[in-house]
Amino acid sequence: MGIFCSKVFINVLYKEIMLILHNISYLYPGMDTLFSNINLSLNGNDKVALVGNNGSGKSTLLKIIAQQLQPTAGQVQTTSEPYLVPQIFGQFDHLSVAQALRIEVKLNALKEILEGNVTEENLALLGDDWTIEERCHEAMQYWQLNNIALSQKLSSLSGGQKTKVFLAGISLHRPQLVLLDEPSNHLDDTARKLLYNFINTTQATLFVVSHDRQLLNLMNTVCELHRNGIAVYGGNYDFYAEQKTVENNALSNDIQAKERELRKAKEKERETLERQQKLDARGKKKQSKSGVARIMMNTLKNNAENSTSKLKSAHAEKINGIHEGLRELRSSLPGIDKMRMGLNDSSLHRGKILFMVKDVNFNYGNDILWKEHLNFIITSGERIAFKGDNGSGKTTLLKLLLGKVEPTCGSIENAAGISVYIDQDYSLIDNSLSVYAQAMQFNNSGLQEHEIKIKLHSFLFLKDDWNKPCGALSGGERMRLLLCCLTLNNHMSDLMVLDEPTNNLDIQNLEILTQAIRKYNGTLLVVSHDELFLEQINVERRIVLA
Repeated sequence: MGIFCSKVFINVLYKEIMLILHNISYLYPGMDTLFSNINLSLNGNDKVALVGNNGSGKSTLLKIIAQQLQPTAGQVQTTSEPYLVPQIFGQFDHLSVAQALRIEVKLNALKEILEGNVTEENLALLGDDWTIEERCHEAMQYWQLNNIALSQKLSSLSGGQKTKVFLAGISLHRPQLVLLDEPSNHLDDTARKLLYNFINTTQATLFVVSHDRQLLNLMNTVCELHRNGIAVYGGNYDFYAEQKTVENNALSNDIQAKERELRKAKEKERETLERQQKLDARGKKKQSKSGVARIMMNTLKNNAENSTSKLKSAHAEKINGIHEGLRELRSSLPGIDKMRMGLNDSSLHRGKILFMVKDVNFNYGNDILWKEHLNFIITSGERIAFKGDNGSGKTTLLKLLLGKVEPTCGSIENAAGISVYIDQDYSLIDNSLSVYAQAMQFNNSGLQEHEIKIKLHSFLFLKDDWNKPCGALSGGERMRLLLCCLTLNNHMSDLMVLDEPTNNLDIQNLEILTQAIRKYNGTLLVVSHDELFLEQINVERRIVLA
């Protein structure tokens, strides 16, 4: 009986394990190792977040688990076929919705059978999935895709619609292991609520890459991916953030202690050498008075110099060891703690009317964009968020305010002066330039080359990065470079416009952007579905479009 119970327990335990990663490593062809020694296991119903800096390999790890990439080393074990909702959809644009969801063959087979063509081939293709059409309708309805035809090409859909199509596929394939790569990136507020509800109610095991902190707080575990492994934190994002604060405080204390140790070692070196020099001088004077022969004097002098040299060498070795330890500790600091940000202040006095919008609307073809004409005033120093579902015209409104397009009706009075427009791709960065050349484009204050490079270094662009083409930068790197460029500009903008600026950022770079925007004292207009970001940059007013 005991043996039987043990076997049952082992089988139950085995069934609960959905994913095992054993010593996974990945090496880009001809490049350095992206990550190594990844060991992790996920059980049934686990909801696990994967975080890490841009470029740490989060999306690559998901593709390895989904068997779209082969690891350089290690093994992946899954008890069921994973379902991946990717971050990038361009590779599917030539497919129809049904083809992208891998249900076209089943739907065609079901249609043939219902029309009387009941063949062995059609039955095999359908695979007894008689509810596929019904589930398809329900899934499309849940994700508010009723107006999307299954025959429609993905190329005709928006980013948010493409995301929802692949999310709908979860209901169709009913996987036990779901991999989500930045699933909320292109979703509006309504769709995000649907996603959060799905996460709360699903019985599937979830492994999610995201910088959406509201979503991350729905997880029960957070894993942080590093180059040499993965760290597991048993809680949601708030718990993870608290633990990271504790770790970073401990790291700061270690750095301060190491700095004190270095100062003491240098002081000890100075005192020891001064004492030795005094002893040598006193001995030399005494020997000279006592009439010691010149040859003996030279011998004693050489001995004294050798003794001093040994002392210097011993202290130098100790100091170098402390320096190396301090360097390693400082390299472990989060990027935000290494940066020195300072956007120049706006010169406009607070309360000046910048925009007066009267009865404004815009037509796409014969369709009017907003149900009611827009009427509002924006004054200097305000922080305003434009809210609304996808397609409600938030980006169009920004373009109207900036004079990039003209309203179909109504008028906009603009007294904003100098403005800067920052979109989610940070398009102010010229992909054809190097990092250093891009910085020089904004250098209107006559800074010297070494001063520009010091500034780049303070924004985490080290020597090896200066000649890197901007086109090779990640979203977070583009954001940091743009912030660096803005600090090089003598004439800071009176108005900063942000259009979904957080979509392509990891958590560290999101915190860097948040800190920079908080310190900016000009007028801020922002489009974002990230409510926590809006709260942290002190948005004080919302204009909702419908």
